[in-house]
Amino acid sequence: MERTWRWFGKKDKITLAMLKQIGIEGIVTALHDVPLGQVWAREAIHDLKVMIESYGMRWSVVESLPVTETIKYGGPDRDSQIEIYKQSLRNLAAEGIHTVCYNFMPVLDWARTDLLHANPNGSSNLYFSIPEFAYFDIYLLKREGARESWESFVVLGPDGKPNGRDILKEVEELKEKMTPEKDHQLVENIIIKTQGFVSGNFKEGDEHPIELFRELLAKYAGIDRKQLRANMQYFLEAIMPVCEECDMYMCVHPDDPPFQVLGLPRIVTCDEDINWLLNAVPDKHNGLTFCAGSLSAGAQNNLTDMARSYADRTWFVHLRSCHIFPNGDFTEASHLGGRADIIELARIFEKANPNLPMRVDHGMTMLDDESRGYNAGYSFLGRMFAMGQVQGILATVDRELGIEYKQPGFYD
Repeated sequence: MERTWRWFGKKDKITLAMLKQIGIEGIVTALHDVPLGQVWAREAIHDLKVMIESYGMRWSVVESLPVTETIKYGGPDRDSQIEIYKQSLRNLAAEGIHTVCYNFMPVLDWARTDLLHANPNGSSNLYFSIPEFAYFDIYLLKREGARESWESFVVLGPDGKPNGRDILKEVEELKEKMTPEKDHQLVENIIIKTQGFVSGNFKEGDEHPIELFRELLAKYAGIDRKQLRANMQYFLEAIMPVCEECDMYMCVHPDDPPFQVLGLPRIVTCDEDINWLLNAVPDKHNGLTFCAGSLSAGAQNNLTDMARSYADRTWFVHLRSCHIFPNGDFTEASHLGGRADIIELARIFEKANPNLPMRVDHGMTMLDDESRGYNAGYSFLGRMFAMGQVQGILATVDRELGIEYKQPGFYD
């Protein structure tokens, strides 16, 4: 697979020069300065592409060309926003960029409650605590119906079976320990630090993030799973003619975490969801980002079976892994551990298409990563360590399969 890296543009503290040194071949990025809902101008795409190529790499994947909320909930300007999206796709294709990773998650992109959860080795990882998230929903967001939804929420253990956890009891115990400072940190972790650099709905410095969050949630009143699926199918059917015209591959990212939260429907969580999506719009340009991390956070998912089923419609791969604790909470795991068998996944995708772009996605925060001000989950040293592990896996798998491994050496 092509070794790629998510890079957040010219303002990223991790530079292209640094990435060249560690053997990165392709860059995964976006025009982060373009406001939501505006056309990506060809000139701006060209400028960033030329910069990337000047370091001997290529712009492999767009992550992400955001799907605006109005497209997701079917607002009155949905069609005009889809036309803007189509033009951005044409402009990307005109510059030779043909793969777009996107998501269809309402309001909330990926969510974690702790961004620096201590690991036994002294590093830290992203962590999702179900009771902390429920506490946020009930007592900070104060969403109508929150308590009832968590009362009926079924927590799965790592074996995929209900573990009988009493979330509301734990929420009440947690409430006694929370302080205004801890409340503020939880809001920062859930709304700002994991969303501001990804979705564009929120940003650092928003004075009233909870109010903005409530406003966005209100847009989805009456939108259930069936309706969100219909809205996604509408979007994909609308853009497929442009994708065919430009040979543009759309790769949906699974929901993270892969279960329902905040009363919002999530529709890319499991095998049944992915099967529906790919068959609802059975065009090869409608494909999947196989994010092993997101999918492994769901105890219902057998990743190797899913990879075998959907390798022929997978156009981008995120190789990472999650560990689910007996109580149902989960954390990012070592790239050689957790529920995702990265070695077997590498075999499956190398057999299917050895040119697939792949990135290691999130990594540990280790050594002096924490002091560098990197985006949450996107450390340098932790991801470099993970990339080294994955490079070794790929070299071994390629030799096993008789595929020539592209050595990240100096003179090859």
